[in-house]
Order: sequence, then C-alpha cells, then structure tokens
Amino acid sequence: MKRLASLCLAIIVPGGISAARAADMPVLFEHVRVIDGTGSAARDNMNVLVRDGRIASVTSGTQPADEAGVHVINLAGYTMIPGLISDHSHVGLVGGTSDSGANFTRDNILHALRQYEVYGVTTVTALGVTKSPLFDDLRREQHAGANAGADLFGVDQGIGVPGGAPPEGMMHVGSDQLMRPSTPEEARQDVDKMAAEGTDLVKLWVDDFRNGVASKAPMPMMTPEVWHAVITHAHELKLRVAAHIHDLKYARMMVEGQADILAHGVRDQPIDHALIARMKQAGTWYIPTISLDEASYLFAEQPQLLADPELTQGLDPALRAQISDPAWRAKTLAAPLTPASHKAVAMNEKNLMLLYRAGVKIGFGTDSGATALRIPGFAEHRELRLMVEAGLTPMEAIRVATSQAAALLNLQDRGVIAPGKRADLVVLKADPSTDITAVDKIESVWRGGQRTGQP
Repeated sequence: MKRLASLCLAIIVPGGISAARAADMPVLFEHVRVIDGTGSAARDNMNVLVRDGRIASVTSGTQPADEAGVHVINLAGYTMIPGLISDHSHVGLVGGTSDSGANFTRDNILHALRQYEVYGVTTVTALGVTKSPLFDDLRREQHAGANAGADLFGVDQGIGVPGGAPPEGMMHVGSDQLMRPSTPEEARQDVDKMAAEGTDLVKLWVDDFRNGVASKAPMPMMTPEVWHAVITHAHELKLRVAAHIHDLKYARMMVEGQADILAHGVRDQPIDHALIARMKQAGTWYIPTISLDEASYLFAEQPQLLADPELTQGLDPALRAQISDPAWRAKTLAAPLTPASHKAVAMNEKNLMLLYRAGVKIGFGTDSGATALRIPGFAEHRELRLMVEAGLTPMEAIRVATSQAAALLNLQDRGVIAPGKRADLVVLKADPSTDITAVDKIESVWRGGQRTGQP
C-alpha cells in the first residue's frame, strides 16, 4: 500500500484554485467502480460527488458531470468501498510488545487511530479497558474531526471479575481502566459511572478465560447476580451490553440473560439450532473476531510475512524484533495455546457460517489493539480474509465490515456509499468483489470527504 501522498490519479482543479482551497471544495470521483456496502453487485463507471463531508450523489459515469468549481478525480480502473468499521477493537493498551496502563496516553491512542485509518478503517469501537476523562475527550474530538485518524466510539472502562477476567497478568491495568464489582449493588454503581461518562456500550467479561486450553486452570467467573444486575441496569439506562465469551455455554447464558452483543465468536463447539433461534428472536448481534485466535500463531508460523508491505507499515520495531526471533517462534509453536487457537479458528469459521446463513446479525471486529500481536488495521484485513475462508463471499464480507458494522453501532450516517452518508471512503487499486485480498491495495482513504494523510 502506498502512502497517501503518492496518489497517482488525474486531479483537475478548475481555474487554478489553490490546493488549500481545493481541499474545501466539492469532490467529484469520476468513472469509479462502486461497491456500496449493501451487498449489491459492484457498479462500474460511476460518479460519486462529495460535498461538505457527505455524499451528495452517486450517478452513472456515462452521464455528463456538469459540476462547476469541483475538485475532479478520475478513478477509471479503481474501486471504491465504504470505510471499514470495527465493532470490537482496543486503544491505548499496547506499547511495543507490552500491555500496560501506562500505554493509555493521548499520543499512543492517536497514533493507533491514524494507523487504523491508513488501513482504511475509518471508525473504531474501543470495547473497554479505557481511562476517563482522556477517552471521553478523544471520543468527542474524533467525532468533531479535530485530529487525524479514525472516528472513535467505545466503552468507558468495562466490568470484569475480581481475580478473574480479563486477567491482570495479561492486561496490566488498574481500577481506573476496569471495574471489578463483587456485588449487584457495586455493579449497578459501576454502570451508573459508565453512563455518566457517556459510554456508548457496556462491556462485561463473563467466562473462565481458559481459551480452549484444557490444561489451563479456570479463572473465577462473574456470578449470575452480578452480570444480571449489569445487564438489567444498563437496559434501564437505555444502554446495550456486549459480553466477552469463548464457549457455547457462556454464549447461551448471555443470550438468555439478554445481553445485546456477543463480543467474540463461539469457539469450542458448534452452535445449536435452539441458540440460533433465540438469537434471531432477541436480535442478538454476533462479532466473530476470528483473527484474534489466528494472531496467536500467525507470525510464528508465517515469518515470511515480515517481508509483506501490508504488515510492515503497521509493525512496531520492537514487535518486529520479537517476531524475527527464532526462539520466540519456537516457544510460540510449542505453547498449548497454539493448537487450541487453530481449533478455535476452525470452529469460529464454522459457527460464523451457521449464524450468517440463518440470518443472525453479524458485526465486524478483531480485538485488535488488545495485545501486540493483534495489529491495528492489519488485523481487520486478516479478518476479512478469514471470513471469506469461512465461506462468505467477498461482497458479503465487505457488507459485514461496512453497513452491518455501522448498524451494530446504530450509526445510520456511514457504512454505505449513498447520498446523505458520510464520505468515509477507501479507493482500491484492485477489485475486492472477487478477491478479498484487493483490500490490501489501498490507493487513498477519505474521511469526512477529506483525503487522509495530507498536510
């Protein structure tokens, strides 16, 4: 993927208008193949007019484009898709190869949001483990377009288990980033705090965090009294609840408990028809996050990825050094988590197809940014490949990552290339309608009608 400043397209600015003023002009993308995010077939030779950060029209390129005073870009041979939308990521947790509360800084978070944007991810949902007021300030700033990088939504803190998930040894974060109530009353107070801070969702961790490793001791689980209090009170406050799960039994428990979103896929056994019916009846959303498990072994098994520009543009030098180390790769391959993760990926893919074909609502996310190996932006591209590997068509996968991901967040202003929508757009040098790896071939990214990566 080239940096955005190397955009090699014919740009015509009528009347010799300065570049500074041209950036504020309407933009007309001519003769582009459009994949609109709805799942409809790609449309060739289209004109997309953007004005004031919104899509003004989408018309056939065979019609004369009589728009005076517009910034015209000829995109013949290119494909345009909506900006990707993540329903499950994290920000401010990773620095180099470490997870720590000390990484939750303004500069680190903005760096990650810029990296997401370079990969064409224009909206990110940080699903917990955040600090207020910094997270709340940045969320408002990104909504207003005050900084470069993806728009930001997410969860204030989140609700975990005393002595349990998410494990302190993994996250290394304090009570200012995560709440661990031990009673229903404490749980309700924590939900109140999150609501007062303007959280978009409530997140809770409910499983034993064995992650498919039979020899691993289970962690303490959230009691039914606590998670019931969280869900009930969140709904009283008109907030939806996303639940971290791994196994089928926890998915059943959360769906019956009226959680609104399963924040990960079911990875231990096939989902049964009864649960599918209940999810459809309740309108439960499902975010597979297949690439989460793949990331635990991907770089150890495929060190040749270090030569892939798609990875290297988002690879921290410290992480590159770790992945390059043969001893690290050998240790990773020998770890019990590696075969368990392979099984989890296969089962997750199977369950995704069961749910998708049954009509359950599917969102898009990766848990990127939770650990160093889940690389912002790169993980989202891997997720698209894995969804297609599972059996979705490329067009179905793109729909999940755009219009469906927006629908999960109740965002009606993005995720589709249509009049009135935000002009969050990705221009590709190849056509992903038949080959999903074309999403790697980004020529430019536009957020709110402005080309990103420009001075």
